[in-house]
Amino acid sequence: MDKMKKGLCVQNLVFGYEVKETIIQDVSLQVAPGKITALIGANGCGKSTLFQLFTGRLKPASGQVFYEGKNIKYIKQREFAKSVAVVHQYNTAPADITVRKLVEMGRTPYQNLLAYSHKESDKDAVERALMLTNTKEFENRMMSQLSGGQKQRVWMAMALAQEPEILLLDEITTYLDIHYQIELLSLIQKLNREQGITVLMVLHDINQAMEYADEIVVMKKGQIIAAGNVENVITEEILDEAFLVETEIVSVGGKKYCLFSGKNDLQVNDL
Repeated sequence: MDKMKKGLCVQNLVFGYEVKETIIQDVSLQVAPGKITALIGANGCGKSTLFQLFTGRLKPASGQVFYEGKNIKYIKQREFAKSVAVVHQYNTAPADITVRKLVEMGRTPYQNLLAYSHKESDKDAVERALMLTNTKEFENRMMSQLSGGQKQRVWMAMALAQEPEILLLDEITTYLDIHYQIELLSLIQKLNREQGITVLMVLHDINQAMEYADEIVVMKKGQIIAAGNVENVITEEILDEAFLVETEIVSVGGKKYCLFSGKNDLQVNDL
């Protein structure tokens, strides 16, 4: 099997919402198995579009998305969902649904289409997901009664109930305060380290990407300009190019952090 086609990957992707507009330009990327990969870049760089191509919600104009060597357009959605789970930055659920009922919906790919089953395997998967995400304590509460951070943990639990090998996470910390951001990212890292789940996540915060990811992919104008481990990719030169800022990387307590300031010579047409 072609090494690039193992796990989840894209090859030579091209995509545009309109015929004359190209958002993604000949992108190839292998999601590193067993690791956390952060996809970063300035607004409008194409990272969210690339993410949606990975999930199958968008179809490429050309190029292919593979899972275990098979083009995902030939994989039934229910089968794909057993291996790849997706959590978005903004999710909606009926106000009167309980946490447990929502998490149980993660078992949908394994269910008979006519009725929800209560097999031991389904119960075990739901219990495990609740425990892993620390949502068991409020499993009988309505979703409308939860804080933003609690809700995102429930959506993570629903994804984990699918028993996936890969988690695709789209800016899921965006609307959370810093406490819940760190809590959620720590959970993601724990799931990766202890459960071996591969993660691809879109992030805005560069310092959080450095802290929680193993691999970084940097995009600009629909193309990948750098990809690899944190040490090689998070450099002042690469970040300056991707975000059109002045970057300084400093060390505090043995950890590296990025400081940013605007470029004095930035022109409007550079954006």
